[in-house]
Amino acid sequence: MSTTLPVLSLLETRVLGVLAEKQRTVPDSYPLTLNSLVSGCNQKSSRDPVIEASEAEVQVALDSLKGSSLIVETSGGRASRYAHNIERVLHIPAQSTALLSMLMLRGPQTAGELRINCERWHRFADISSVESFLVELAERASGGLVVELPRQPGARENRWVHLLSGAPVVEECVPARAVPATPAGDVTVGEIAALKANVAKLEAEVSELRAMIVKLCAELGVSTP
Repeated sequence: MSTTLPVLSLLETRVLGVLAEKQRTVPDSYPLTLNSLVSGCNQKSSRDPVIEASEAEVQVALDSLKGSSLIVETSGGRASRYAHNIERVLHIPAQSTALLSMLMLRGPQTAGELRINCERWHRFADISSVESFLVELAERASGGLVVELPRQPGARENRWVHLLSGAPVVEECVPARAVPATPAGDVTVGEIAALKANVAKLEAEVSELRAMIVKLCAELGVSTP
């Protein structure tokens, strides 16, 4: 990565990722207040790893990021609000920001997983489009922002990871046999895995809602539908 940028901590990358995410998914609430930003950093879903950051810790991260101009603070109303400045500082397009931020929020992912997980931010036409932007991020003249990890044993696709927190620690692995490239129009193993994870999350949420309905019916003295 560029020598003009410091190595960022996990919390600092989480803050950047959350700001980029909320800009796309809840634009009416963006820029974010400190309280909203803390909630986004501590989300239990769509985060890897899950963290528990305090308001004071997030404020320290914000102050550090402002020093690198990656964060912009605005005043208005009764609370300060914060916005990211990723595209201007790193000189990358919005599509690349979506991919980079998703890697900051969810850790290493395949191109197929990134395509699905970024659906609400930017709809990539196919996996080859995702891979093109990843290669551009990796081969920047001012320094790569992502890198492709060695293929894991038994895996059909390589994962990508961001470099904003420095070079990743790569575990030794046995070289996998060459696997024919999957046509861009087909569903890949990574996409299937991401879909299964989303389905599992939805099933868990439905179970929680059912439990709440049963409890509410019991309190009201009515039969469960």
